[in-house]
Amino acid sequence: MPVSSLRPWIVGVIGGLLLITSASASIAASDHAVEALKTPPAPAAPPPEPPDYRMDDYRKPVPLTLAGAKVVDTLVVEKLHEQKAAIFIDVFPKPPKPVNLPAGTLWIDPKHDTIDGTHWVPNVGYGAMPPGAEDYFRNALRKLTAAEPGKPLLFFCLRDCWMSWNAAKRALEWGYKDVMWYRDGTDGWQDAGNDLSAVASEPQ
Repeated sequence: MPVSSLRPWIVGVIGGLLLITSASASIAASDHAVEALKTPPAPAAPPPEPPDYRMDDYRKPVPLTLAGAKVVDTLVVEKLHEQKAAIFIDVFPKPPKPVNLPAGTLWIDPKHDTIDGTHWVPNVGYGAMPPGAEDYFRNALRKLTAAEPGKPLLFFCLRDCWMSWNAAKRALEWGYKDVMWYRDGTDGWQDAGNDLSAVASEPQ
């Protein structure tokens, strides 16, 4: 095939690679805050339980308590998991799809490693909820509980992650009656020798 005939094809391939590179840069930039949450904080004494939601610095030492909720350890969580006795909800956040992706760019929604059988409901653990997050959270809880507020719910994230504390507190304020909070989250689960599985987030 003449070189001149190959030129349109080469230009198309280069253009496609540029789109992918541009998209990757956008994704990496939006993923920075999520990656920052994966760094454990320096050891410190648990703080007292605050009267309201935690609004920032979400990867910091968390309280020992959450008023109205049962605080559970890994042994209890393992038993709940074995008996399928609670609805497991991981609230670790995920970056949104970048709004400035070039037209036609392929976006693959990220997956998340968590406890097998868990429902991943991301971006609902902020003190001030992002746009649309409150409706998403309400709808997810309604669906997962079949609109029965007495069903047991287990909230978690990572160890020393305020997002699970916030999410569990919010569920209590919305009238859910059997709320559990797993302070050690997936870190504690893995420390006990348990595996994680990749899951997709609950649909909007």
